[in-house]
Parts: sequence; structure tokens; C-alpha cells
Amino acid sequence: MKIHDTSTPVVLINCKLAALGVMRSLGSLGVTTYGVDADSGSPAMLSRYCADRFQMSLTAENNSAFLEYLMNIGARLGRRAILIPTSDETSVFVAEHAETLIRHYIFPQNKPELVTALMHKKDMYYLAKHHNVPTACTEFPNSLSDVQTYVRKAVFPVMVKGILGNLLALRTGVKMAIVHTPEELIETYKRLEDPASPNLMFQEYIPGGDDQIYIFNGYFNEGSECLAAFTGHKIRQFPVHVGCSSLGICKWNKDVADITTRFMKAVGYKGILDIGYRFDARDGQYKVLDINPRIGQAFRLFLSNNGMDVARALYQDLTGQKTLPIKPREGRKWIIEDFDVVSSYHYYKEGSLTFGSWLKSFRGVEEGAWFSVRDPLPFLIMAGGLIKKYFVYMAKRLGLFKR
Repeated sequence: MKIHDTSTPVVLINCKLAALGVMRSLGSLGVTTYGVDADSGSPAMLSRYCADRFQMSLTAENNSAFLEYLMNIGARLGRRAILIPTSDETSVFVAEHAETLIRHYIFPQNKPELVTALMHKKDMYYLAKHHNVPTACTEFPNSLSDVQTYVRKAVFPVMVKGILGNLLALRTGVKMAIVHTPEELIETYKRLEDPASPNLMFQEYIPGGDDQIYIFNGYFNEGSECLAAFTGHKIRQFPVHVGCSSLGICKWNKDVADITTRFMKAVGYKGILDIGYRFDARDGQYKVLDINPRIGQAFRLFLSNNGMDVARALYQDLTGQKTLPIKPREGRKWIIEDFDVVSSYHYYKEGSLTFGSWLKSFRGVEEGAWFSVRDPLPFLIMAGGLIKKYFVYMAKRLGLFKR
């Protein structure tokens, strides 16, 4: 595909894998892209498509300074640029400071409370219930006493998640866990919860394989109309059974698309959306698990036959160009190379993946999160780091690091 007018630059905040995908997607069509991240080694900051690198990250303490920094970048560029946040925190930041940022940037404008509600799993749960969107049964304990009451009625296994998953991961290194007994649930709660700021939720475990986890990626315009819609499902996850898609396939699912477009129209959402569901064979419903009111790191799994993806749809819409019609590329597979190496090993160890089925699973893989012939440096840096970790691991096993 071609974008006829590529004169509007793009500024990406938080330059991890999603930003790398955006730079490659838009940069390969002639769009000038810039990265903002404190880590010069972040994947997108290493890309050949990154025209300039601005080193600063958003933290809880530097909100005002980060806003000023972005405004200075906007002034330096000399024309309004499209602003794309790629994390929960930066998405909320953009929504909260829209009135200021709009002077230098173009972006879908959502109310901050809507963005926060969609990414906050407790608020999202009640929002979904209000709009009759199926969800897994969930409890939100505020104390150990609540947990002890819950275990008396709970059906195991149970998913333990962070209401704000990123906060839980930053504090504990764990984003979610599957527990199988009342004792394990109580111990997990004690280990992961911060009593001063409760952030844990207990969710019923919906049985089924990883391929029952469905993903919707789409772009919604100013009127919350979906201009680009894609669906697919996970094949493997990292970490196994509880993480992001390390290998996924693009397959159309009308039910998932219909639920999502109706839901987002009802709440008035605008922009790129990444949302996950699990199919519950017990009642035949697709139940929403989490919503990312932003571009997801797996967005390049979803491509149309004419080359459209959600980043390109956003660019064309925000620059006043006609968005090309969407016909998803059925059977397209996408992989996060380093994640899938590790997850494949763990699936093999648990007995759910044979060598033959592992080889067959790569049939249809068209693109990797890291590898690109046109943009090789991010992959080479990642591969070097992975090899180093392997040799360190083997050295420890062989006792070479013993004191």
C-alpha cells in the first residue's frame, strides 16, 4: 500500500516493541518517525526509521517536566506531529494533557476518565457489565479477611491478577498467577498484595487452551466508528498460559468484532484499541479479559490483504486521507522471537508441545516483532542478549560461577 501524503511526522512515546512496529510500518512508507524514551537501547530507538531520539521517560514524579519536554519537541519539529503513546501510563498522560498537547500534536482525544476506566481492570469489569459485555466472574478483595471469606466459595483454579497489571509487575515482577488451592491463594495474596494500596483481583479460571484467547485490534475514528477491525487468537503465550502472545494467528471472528465495536461505540472510544477475550465453552460466550486503550505490541499480527494495519489507519484518518477498506489476511502468523523461544521450551517441558507440532506451528509466520531485513539492528541486539543469557545460564548449571 501507499500513503499519498506522508508529510506529517509521528512522535512515539515509550519505545518498546509496539513503537518499533509502528516505526517500521509507517517509516517504510516514507513517514518520518521520532522516539521518546529514556533508554537509548529500547527497540524503537535502535531502528533505522527513528529519525531522532529524545531521551526522557514519564514517571510519577516528572509529570510536568515530561509535558514541557514534549512541547519543546513539538516546537522543534516546526509542524504538528501525530502523537502515539504505547503504554498505559503514557496513554493516560496524553488524555489528561490533551488541551496543552494539541498545540503541537494530533491524536484521538478521549476523556481521561474513559482511558483510565478501560485500563483499570476493576473499572473495566463494571463498565463491561453495565454495557452487557460478557466477563469472567471477578472479586476485588481489600483485606486478608476478604480473601478468607472468598476461599470458602471459590471454585479452583483461580486467576490472581493486578487491577493495574503494570504496577503489580513493577513491584513484584509478577503480572498474574494461576492458583489451585485455598492455601495457595492465601499465600499468593500475602506475597503479592500491598495492604496499603490494594491492587489484586481474583478471577474465575475459564478452561481451555491458549488458542481460546482471542484478540481484537481496531481503529475508531472521531465518531467512534470502527474504520479498521482485525481479530485473531493466541497460539502460544509468554509466560505460558498467562502472558502476552508469543505466537499468534490472524483469523476473523465476527462475534468478537461485533461485541467490541458495539462496546466502544457505546462508551465513545476513539483511536487504536487492543482487547482480549477468552472463549468459554461452558456457555458459548466470549468474555472480555483486558482492554488496552492504545496500540498493542502484537498489532502487526493483524494486516489486511492491501497492507493496512491499525497504525496506518490512524495515520490516514488523522491526516484527512481516505482509509483503505479492510480485508484481514487470514492465516497470517506473527511471532515475538525471544519470547517464543522461552515459551516453547516451557510448553515442551509440561508435555503440551512436541517437536513436530512446534515445527508445524511456524507455517504461515510472515513477520517477527524483532527481525527485519530492512531494519536489522534491533534483532541483532536482541539476539546477542539472548545468546549471552544462555551462556550465563549454562555456566551456572556447570558450576563455572561457583565462588
